[in-house]
Amino acid sequence: MQQYLVVYRRSTGKLLELVELGYDSHAALIKRSAVEQARRGDPDVEVVLLSAPSREALVRTHSRYFRDSRGLAADLTTTLEKLSA
Repeated sequence: MQQYLVVYRRSTGKLLELVELGYDSHAALIKRSAVEQARRGDPDVEVVLLSAPSREALVRTHSRYFRDSRGLAADLTTTLEKLSA
């Protein structure tokens, strides 16, 4: 599967980087480690390495990284309404 590096700011729900790293999972892990080291001073930044057959599949299965804070808030509101019903 294709490897994707995601750099995400938690507080704003903003995707900072999305890098397609190809199919070499070992090289992808090395890249993720380097980015984590570079970003380690900012606890609000999440660095994630994900695998998916395509970018479209990645967006579908990990949608929180591709939604802005309003979209995430709307999802949370909908979930809370369902739980309280």
